[in-house]
Amino acid sequence: MITKMSHTSLFVLDQDKAYDFYVNKLGFKVNTDVVMGDAASEDGSEEQPPAGGFRWLTLNTPEQPDLEIILMPVVGLEPDAQAAIRLLLEKGLMGAGVFYTPDCYATYEELKAKGVEFKSAPKEQFYGIECIMSDGCGNWFSMTQPKEH
Repeated sequence: MITKMSHTSLFVLDQDKAYDFYVNKLGFKVNTDVVMGDAASEDGSEEQPPAGGFRWLTLNTPEQPDLEIILMPVVGLEPDAQAAIRLLLEKGLMGAGVFYTPDCYATYEELKAKGVEFKSAPKEQFYGIECIMSDGCGNWFSMTQPKEH
């Protein structure tokens, strides 16, 4: 029986830039940051993992330590798949999910002051208050304060 999700992946073009965004701007915690073995690409694709192996970088939101978010570089895939993902990221079209906040307006102002880019300001929706933010690495997220029931 499956009881919960433990990991989810976000493709990113630059793990260092993504690290800076998620850790320094959003306040996520680093769970794992290690280089694993020699993971040189065998498919002949242009982009290669770091010298010496593949960087396994996972983060957690402060109040959800049992869900690791993998900042996954676009490497080791078939060239066509790698190009497709890269294109979507470069155009900022990877919708990645919803982040919960207890106060959307306050969190919006706090993150905006830290330089987080928003595609929309907080707005009342039927399900709560929502704004859309970009991680600067090709992914966008809904940041939502759900309606109280």
